[in-house]
Amino acid sequence: MLEQGIVFWYWWVLAVGFLALEILASGFFFLWLAVSAFIVGSVVLLIETTTFNVQVLLFSLLAVSSVLAWRKYARTRTTEVSDHPLLNRRGAQYIGRTFNLIAPIENGQGKIKVDDTIWKVHGPDTPLGTKVKVVAIKGTVFEVQVCQ
Repeated sequence: MLEQGIVFWYWWVLAVGFLALEILASGFFFLWLAVSAFIVGSVVLLIETTTFNVQVLLFSLLAVSSVLAWRKYARTRTTEVSDHPLLNRRGAQYIGRTFNLIAPIENGQGKIKVDDTIWKVHGPDTPLGTKVKVVAIKGTVFEVQVCQ
């Protein structure tokens, strides 16, 4: 049988193990399990007569409540506003800009050159060289309309 005086160490070793898992697989899940195990170890250190069933129950309650509290906090936390909100949405950066057609729009499809990239466009049939304005993007195809 386990000696009652050193049982709290088992919980603290478990807490360190959870911290190691958190370092390997971050996501703030194992962190809360580690905190729960540390608290249970501290309770066992202070109240040596705590039975194993009470320890497991306390750990379970602390672990579940701390993980749920973290998830609720993380969900309601406001995200930072980026100074480049369209950084990873390259096509969306071109909405509202005008370009010249490098291939006429025939049967609803044509092409424009944007910097060093050629993009497909969709819009009304228009001759080569016409100025068009990008009004939307669907996948990798720009929706355009003729500039007046």
